Amino acid sequence: MRLKFHLTSLFLLALIFQPAFAKEYTSQNSATNVIELYTSEGCSSCPPADKWLSQLKLKPNLFTQFIPMAFHVDYWNQLGWTDRFSNKANSQRQYIHKQQGNISQVYTPGIMINNKEWRGWFNGKRAWTITKNPVGVLKVNHDQDSQQLKINFSPEQTINGQFMQLNIAILGMGLSNDIKTGENRGHELKHDFVVLNHVQQQISIDPNNDKQQWQASLPDIPASGQQQSALVVWLSATDSQDVIQATGGYL
Repeated sequence: MRLKFHLTSLFLLALIFQPAFAKEYTSQNSATNVIELYTSEGCSSCPPADKWLSQLKLKPNLFTQFIPMAFHVDYWNQLGWTDRFSNKANSQRQYIHKQQGNISQVYTPGIMINNKEWRGWFNGKRAWTITKNPVGVLKVNHDQDSQQLKINFSPEQTINGQFMQLNIAILGMGLSNDIKTGENRGHELKHDFVVLNHVQQQISIDPNNDKQQWQASLPDIPASGQQQSALVVWLSATDSQDVIQATGGYL
């Protein structure tokens, strides 16, 4: 009887003091290739680009060597179908890319790779050259008990300035929609890597430390019917949307 009591006590203590479950996402030292697709369910030429982006989930080195993201814009919603994944912030992001000279014009489907417009898709290309520009290692530790993110960046070179922009996005995988009106009427559209929530915050730089550290909360995960969600974290300068380094993975 006493032995059973001790075993029960040990089991309860183990439950109490067991470490919190955490996941870690780590980039390589070279810059992660980031693909930004600007798309809309109200655009008849977008579904092929959406399908191409979805196929990238089958490629090796997803999230470690490259990260796709689909930003659904809202400026085609007046064509007869309101894209439920669209929002003004996504459209604004594309307009700012135009203002900063990263793209020639605002249109869908619009594809950017490594901060620059990529029109190879329109010429029949479905692959791009993986670049390996050394920028430093970005690590994100996700504490699943507290839903806190511990972020570490060891830059290859000294960071200029006092601040950076931290971006955190929740992506939805395995999404679908039956389109009732508009240019894609009668079709079931399927999507992956959809940006469901994107938050930004300014973070300070410690000039005396070669390893920068920050902490943030995991953004809310919208219940949009996704089969799976993923987390993407990336860094940019405060005066530019150019991605410096990124990492992520499935939640």
